[in-house]
Amino acid sequence: MENLLKYIAERAYISSDLRNEISSCFELVEAKKGDLLLKEGAVAHYLYFIEEGVLHNYYYHDGRQISSWFYTEEQFVTAWSGFYMQKPSSETIECLEDCTLYRITYKNYQKLIADFPSFGNFARLLAEEMLVFIDQFSMSWSFLSAKEKYELLKSYFPQIELRVKLGLIASFLGISQETLSRIRAEK
Repeated sequence: MENLLKYIAERAYISSDLRNEISSCFELVEAKKGDLLLKEGAVAHYLYFIEEGVLHNYYYHDGRQISSWFYTEEQFVTAWSGFYMQKPSSETIECLEDCTLYRITYKNYQKLIADFPSFGNFARLLAEEMLVFIDQFSMSWSFLSAKEKYELLKSYFPQIELRVKLGLIASFLGISQETLSRIRAEK
């Protein structure tokens, strides 16, 4: 819980009352490698903070599983549009390792926002950070070569090859596993 509180405190003031509410609203969850936190078509009722582990979001296109993002320690994860809109998600969230997480329901998240202006500021900043990150990443993505995409991914996740199967990385990059192997061999 301390990492979660620290993450929030870096972005917003946490009074003792807010600290107590955060502690009571966020629930500790232990998940195993392969567990699904959300299935495509279900509403994303939870926002998760990763204490330990790696997760990835994916969707299906033409019958193929496509990795859309990877998440590691001290990051929040959900199917963002499904969570904010409380509509069925187009993504699945899977644990790639055993994970220790803290989760909050959408209802409790909204209650913290309404009851604590400081937490409302945190929630706004979190949404802005995610929007900017996704926007910056996606804007350049279309114009990058496979090698440049791989380098960009490694800049965000330096140890990704040690924690994520190469097939999932290749899926995320939109290339074959053979192409990824060639790119990696060039180093």
